[in-house]
Amino acid sequence: MKSALALMALGVAALPVAAIAQTSVTIAETAPVVTLNVTETVQAAPDIATVGTGVQTRAPTAQQAMTDNAAKMDSLIGALTKAGIARKDLQTSGINLNAQYDYSNREGDNSGPRFLGYEASNQLSVKLRDVKRVGSLLDTMVKAGATNINGPSFSIDDPAPMLTQARATALKSAKSQADFYAQAAGFRSARLVSISEGNSGGNPPMPMMQSARFKTEAASDVPTPVEPGQVGSSVTLTVQYALER
Repeated sequence: MKSALALMALGVAALPVAAIAQTSVTIAETAPVVTLNVTETVQAAPDIATVGTGVQTRAPTAQQAMTDNAAKMDSLIGALTKAGIARKDLQTSGINLNAQYDYSNREGDNSGPRFLGYEASNQLSVKLRDVKRVGSLLDTMVKAGATNINGPSFSIDDPAPMLTQARATALKSAKSQADFYAQAAGFRSARLVSISEGNSGGNPPMPMMQSARFKTEAASDVPTPVEPGQVGSSVTLTVQYALER
């Protein structure tokens, strides 16, 4: 048995080295790939304006502050619905109640801050579907008791058609750039490999903020001037093209 094992070992050792070296792995050459990030924005006139408004009240007790605030907010909501704003376009965005103190340094007085009462506030987000009436509706809010107004911010209610247009433009732009790189680098064509879309397509259009100028008591009955301008819907595509000879 030992002789047989020895003969087998000799047989393996006697294999020619050239026979082992004939085994090889060939990796196919891959085409170079160009990656492009393309953002396109489509502009259009807005058809929605969103305004933040609300009322603030102050009273000696927390209950009285909240009661007074509720009455004023009810009046404000009533004025908005009477002006044609649907309830579905009104949304409470915040209710706050805080104790108020006077922290000013009074010379010779070491009694600490002076209690002033309680301040209650109720904030409302209002969606205005008639952009042409924004100025007059802002005035309606003030007349109905609103003590603060923020906005307006403008947007498109249904941005889907604009986003579709932006995607088409972005893809066309990407193809044009890829063809340029292919020709400049001595290749025949650029073949699309992959497309991915960034988060911009799922976001609402970016509003162009406009400042609203409020008229004084001595001014005429001209509504508060508001210029909606245009808003944009953006799409960002990441595309890859293989350059082929």
